[in-house]
Amino acid sequence: MIHLFSHSLPLSVKYLFWGASFFLLLFFFLPLLVVLGVSLASRGLYGGVEWIATLDNYRRLADPLMGIIFFRSLIFASLATIVCAVIGFPLAYMVARASPRWQLLLLTLVMIPFWTNFLVRTYAWILLLRADGLVNAFLIWFGIQSEPLSLLFTDFAVALGLIYGYLPFMVLPLIVAIERISPHLEEAAYDLYASVGAMFRHVVLPLSKPGFVAGGVLVFIPSLGAFITPYLLGGGQKMMIGTLIQQEFLVSRDWPFGSALSFALMGTALILWFLVSRTSFGKSLP
Repeated sequence: MIHLFSHSLPLSVKYLFWGASFFLLLFFFLPLLVVLGVSLASRGLYGGVEWIATLDNYRRLADPLMGIIFFRSLIFASLATIVCAVIGFPLAYMVARASPRWQLLLLTLVMIPFWTNFLVRTYAWILLLRADGLVNAFLIWFGIQSEPLSLLFTDFAVALGLIYGYLPFMVLPLIVAIERISPHLEEAAYDLYASVGAMFRHVVLPLSKPGFVAGGVLVFIPSLGAFITPYLLGGGQKMMIGTLIQQEFLVSRDWPFGSALSFALMGTALILWFLVSRTSFGKSLP
């Protein structure tokens, strides 16, 4: 099918097509096959890989502890996605409906976090949330608290770090989706005596659905496999699937089980994406 399809393309596009195919084969599919092979191998006596075929790595995924870690990861990723959608929609609407001058400024503010390394931004939250950090200093200074709160190494810190880290990935697709909505539709809703809330519920929100879906995928999948944020802001105590994979590869040196966990994570993300696709675009899918 690919051969027949490529024959119908112009020569310049054909070269791009085969170049992209070669790139994906070399840097995506082949490494993926290597990881699959490692996941079916055995752990060496001192770590690493022994090429003895086994399914024990996948059987270990049935351990209840693995289920708890997967469930915790799903909860954190879902929470981050929902909160990013709630916070990101008003911000995206403001940017999309701003004048060109203000829109450039607001877009720059949204993009500024990308100008700094993600690890540095996560470390900044440690300085803010620790016992002698700025947040506790602010609360004590204004008399809201008499002693520091335990904010760092908590579920709250992990969720906050995920929301902060991935909020721009929700805002940007929503801006694109809202910009495609004609302001005349909103004016027509007001002309029909719709309130502001009714206009958003029946006009803007339904037409912004592609932005919510795209932003949800861009936030949910990285949050599901996150390991830096849970490790630093959770202190390694709030184990998520990403931190478990990192630990299996770099600490336990159990590469086969880490590879199996990676495939389980990828499979979970693909299944969830399929369900979302069927729900959101079911009429257009076969």
